[in-house]
Amino acid sequence: MNRSKRRAAVARGRHALTTTAVDIGQLMGAANSAHRQRRLADAEVICKQILSRAPTHATCLNLLGVVYQASGRHRLAVKLFAKAIAVDDLDAGFHYNIACSYQATGEQTAAAEHFKAAITLGMSEKRSVEEFIMENVLLVRCIDRIASKSWSSENESVLTAQDITAIAQDILLRCALELDVIHGTPLELLLTNLRSVLLRLAAAEPSGAAQIDDDGVHLFCALAQQCFINEYVLAQTNDETKRAGELRDLLVEKLATGSDISPLMLAAVAAYFPLHSIPNPKSLLDLKWPEYATQVLRQQICEPPEELEDRPKIPTLTPIDDHTSKAVMQQYDENPYPRWTINPCKAVAGDMKRHARIGSSEAPQSHDILIAGCGTGKHPFWIAQYFPHARILAIDLSRANLAYARRRTREEGLRNIEYAQADILRLGGIGRTFDRIDAVGVLHHLADPKAGWRVLLSLLAPNGIMRVGLYSEAARRDVVQARALITERGYRPTIEDIRALRQKIIRDQRWEMVLNSNDFYSASGCRDLLFNVMEHRFTIQKIASFLKEHGLVFHGFEIDGAVIKEFQRRYPGSEALINLEYWNAFEADNPKTFRGMYVFTVSKVGSSPIS
Repeated sequence: MNRSKRRAAVARGRHALTTTAVDIGQLMGAANSAHRQRRLADAEVICKQILSRAPTHATCLNLLGVVYQASGRHRLAVKLFAKAIAVDDLDAGFHYNIACSYQATGEQTAAAEHFKAAITLGMSEKRSVEEFIMENVLLVRCIDRIASKSWSSENESVLTAQDITAIAQDILLRCALELDVIHGTPLELLLTNLRSVLLRLAAAEPSGAAQIDDDGVHLFCALAQQCFINEYVLAQTNDETKRAGELRDLLVEKLATGSDISPLMLAAVAAYFPLHSIPNPKSLLDLKWPEYATQVLRQQICEPPEELEDRPKIPTLTPIDDHTSKAVMQQYDENPYPRWTINPCKAVAGDMKRHARIGSSEAPQSHDILIAGCGTGKHPFWIAQYFPHARILAIDLSRANLAYARRRTREEGLRNIEYAQADILRLGGIGRTFDRIDAVGVLHHLADPKAGWRVLLSLLAPNGIMRVGLYSEAARRDVVQARALITERGYRPTIEDIRALRQKIIRDQRWEMVLNSNDFYSASGCRDLLFNVMEHRFTIQKIASFLKEHGLVFHGFEIDGAVIKEFQRRYPGSEALINLEYWNAFEADNPKTFRGMYVFTVSKVGSSPIS
């Protein structure tokens, strides 16, 4: 934008102010419209007019920063984004925007800090972190090049050293690899190829290391963290497995003899094997490492033993003697699920902030809450922070799940969750009642889901509310077909067979619901999704029958707003939303509606349920 254009825009803006009395909302609308139409000079002028009236208008500060960013004025953009963050530090978009400008000015540490904040806060309501990553044209070109070739161990140099250098400069990608499971087959293809290149370079030291700069080593350490998070679910050839084993043995030998171990070698081994599985792993902690390698060591050496040591300390609330319950317990002891890494409350931080302002009238703080089937603690974590003064009992069959949950709870300093090992089927004798019971994604793994549901109802206080999540028969057709294939081909719930099954599904592009499930992209998630030792599925008619039999009031499904909008076009009125006959008809025409599961709340007839 040159000086004459700015003067003209200023003149237009002054005219608008003097001829029309407009409020800030109207001005923001005009500024957004100008930005969408790429009239950056006009947008800048209008934003400045708004800020002259409301200097802390966060949305306007952000928009003006975006305008500066678009015209390459990144240092000015950073100042505006920083002011917006000072007003509202829970807006993921503000953090993402400032990170992009920091990256443009070469300030990598600051960029990484804010990219991580954006990822932790959920990035965007409408777009995933993977979609943002795929905006990198270079990455897309690399993925296309890999996909166009029949990749194998003999054709592993699809990515060049120049590609690695360029990819390593994508700070958002590095941060995402370190923080959470990456979803989607295109990015998985890239990561699989990157790991093969890492193995080749590490095996060729020192000549291999000479081809990679510090950013490249940082990228590979982030990749190692990703492999640990997804539990080594990426495909690998037999030759690759053999060479990775040889490199692990070499690292063990170097560690025993006190020889130098490079971060590249450390990353390569950690990308194929958890470091806590090698002999004397804690001796690696005594060596000097760059910070990004230290993160790998902390993740793979420090955290797992802490969970293992905690398992015997977990109290047992009930016996576990049901045959199916024992089998389910073994599954989750072998593969704790889900392996979540980001505090779930930070991803819905805006809701948490609004809730804090609502106060106790809408959200009583003295609830007794039961989380039945808490897994690795993600759900009780959310509840504990939403209701900070509630007394929460979180139970699960698996001590491995509970140990993971307890470690994460200690790290966040939460004090209102009590964890215990228990079987829902035996909970009736604990002598407690609860104001709220959450049983989402657990009853359908019991030998008799309805029996478990009845036990939980016996623990619900008269005015209590129960939140239930059950698999939909209609929505899980793809899963049923995949489970049939598993039985037909004799796939076992081992990491090798999980990898083999996943590759067949990816190659055949079968079963959209499976490929689009986040669970497909980690070993424990894939086992839970496709190899679960017990799975029941429900229909809305079966749910309605149970509710009627037990005198329960249906309060509605938790479902995406777009689905609600479509449903209401067909069945208008608020009362329609709690009409299960309508929902049954709607699902018959839209079988993927409840692709996650039916999640709904109920209470006892005649009660006045508390929130």
